[in-house]
This record gives sequence, C-alpha cells and structure tokens, in this order.
Amino acid sequence: MLLTESARDPLAHIFADFATIEVKSAPLPVSAPAALRPRRSLADRVRSSLMQITGAKGTVLGHEETAWASITFAGTRHTVVLEFCGSEAVLAGEELIERLPDHEFTLPGQLVADATVTKVDHRFGAMERLEVTAVLLLLEEG
Repeated sequence: MLLTESARDPLAHIFADFATIEVKSAPLPVSAPAALRPRRSLADRVRSSLMQITGAKGTVLGHEETAWASITFAGTRHTVVLEFCGSEAVLAGEELIERLPDHEFTLPGQLVADATVTKVDHRFGAMERLEVTAVLLLLEEG
C-alpha cells in the first residue's frame, strides 16, 4: 500500500455523528473561574474608583496614563476626562468635584498622593452637560 492510500473510508467524516466530536473552542461557561477572567489593569481600577464616587452616572471620555519616577518614588499620573449629561448626572459630577480631593482610594499596591480636578466645563441648556478632568498621582507602594 502506498503512503497516500488509506484503508479508511475517505468520506466517513461527512456522515459522522457530530455529538461525539470534541469541540476545543467552545465558549466559556458563564461563571468562568478567576484564572480565566481578564485581569483588571491599574487604569481600569482608577476608572472604576472614580465611577464609584459618581454612582456610575458619568461616562469616561478619555484616560491618559503617564509613568514617572524620581529618586525616591515611582508611579503614574492618570488624567481622566468624565462627562455627565442630564441634571441628575451633573449633580453626581458636582459631587465628584467636591469629594475627589479628600476621597480615600483603595488601589492595591498603590498610594494616591494627589487627586485634583484641573478643568471643568459646565454647559447649560436643554441638555445640561458637565465635563470634568481629574488628575490622580499614584505612587507604587513598597
């Protein structure tokens, strides 16, 4: 017999029972173990913390992360632009402006050295809108 010939039926796979075929690319179950969930980055945690202050009533328009280091410290500077549309969301944005400098953040492995609001754009009209730019300076612990 030649290497190219086979004793098996070449069309057997067409008539096979598909229930017995192993599927290796099946979707993960809804409650996937923690090891298979995507890891949250530091930027994700910063955005989540800011949204927690506002009660998730804002929208993140932009987030810029810049690494920095000095002789004694290393860390990152996060500039986050948030938008609040509608009177209820604008109230949440104003609460963020008020609470941000004194808020105690819980970011693992990080210390929030400074949290400030650097820019506010408040527009009135049929659809009230507030745009807030917050800057957080994070230091690596340890």
